[in-house]
Formats: sequence, C-alpha cells, structure tokens
Amino acid sequence: MSPLSGRHGIRVSGDIGVLTRLSWEAALADLVRRHTDVSYVELSRVGFVDVAGVSALAVTAMNLPAGRVVVEHPPPQVPRVLALFWPTLRGIEVAPR
Repeated sequence: MSPLSGRHGIRVSGDIGVLTRLSWEAALADLVRRHTDVSYVELSRVGFVDVAGVSALAVTAMNLPAGRVVVEHPPPQVPRVLALFWPTLRGIEVAPR
C-alpha cells in the first residue's frame, strides 16, 4: 500500500485477505483520519479481496464524517459484495475496472 500522488488516497497491490488484513485495516483507518471530502482507493493491481476486506471498506465508508470513498478499478468481487450486503451505502462509489 502506498499513498496516491496528487490526491488523497491509497494505491494497493496484491491480494487483500487474512494475511494482509491488519495492514489493510490500518491503511483504511489512516484514510479516515486524513479524510476531507473525497478519498480514493485505487485497486487496479489487486487480484482478490475477501469478504472481510470488502467489509472493512464498507465500514470505512460508513465511518466517514462526510463525503465519500471512491474505489477505482476493483476486482469483480468488490462491487458484487458491496451490492449484496450494502446496497444502499451512500459513502462509497465504485469506478469499474
């Protein structure tokens, strides 16, 4: 995980699962602490996100004081899981892969 240049957010690569969950959740917590209006999570280099990883993303969006999280280029399971478990979540926007 690394910060995005030119805008507030993070770029992630690899898989998000049980082995990377703590660092994923820490990065999302930091994103919330520094959030202003829009935060970006760039996932074009991520091959897989497990349900707990998507859940952490949804909880992050729910905990924002205002604004939204824009998830860019996620693997296919991310929008599916969000639509299944959080169909009305307003704090998150998914830009397709």
